[in-house]
Amino acid sequence: MATVQQCLQSKPSRLVSVRSSDFVVQALQLMRDNRVRAVLVVDDDKLVGIVTQGDCAIKVLLPGKDAKATVVSEVMTRDPMTVRPADPLEACMGLMANRGFRHLPVLDAGKLVGVVSVGDVVKDQVRHMGEQIGFLETYIKGHGA
Repeated sequence: MATVQQCLQSKPSRLVSVRSSDFVVQALQLMRDNRVRAVLVVDDDKLVGIVTQGDCAIKVLLPGKDAKATVVSEVMTRDPMTVRPADPLEACMGLMANRGFRHLPVLDAGKLVGVVSVGDVVKDQVRHMGEQIGFLETYIKGHGA
């Protein structure tokens, strides 16, 4: 199975982030404009949280708060679990499945270098299955009567 680093190499390298003092509407606009479902929260080059569409819906929309007046720090998940570039994607899949995460920030020596999403893990699984199917087809054809 692939590593987090291999996954990151196949994605655009731009990180989508907001500051904890930004308003939720800014986070939502970034999500819309970049076609992502979560943005990282970075203050002074340090990862301090992550905010998702779900956070915004459940913590802002449902209670009737104003996204233009609510700051990200009120709704973000603080100190999110992170992974390293050398970690296998299979480990990420386990974390996401067991803990209900859809996004895992990637830190390399304490520096934020990317995000792995559940979609990234699924794409890798589909690619891996395709390779296995190809191998099995070749094996069967080579050993058929």
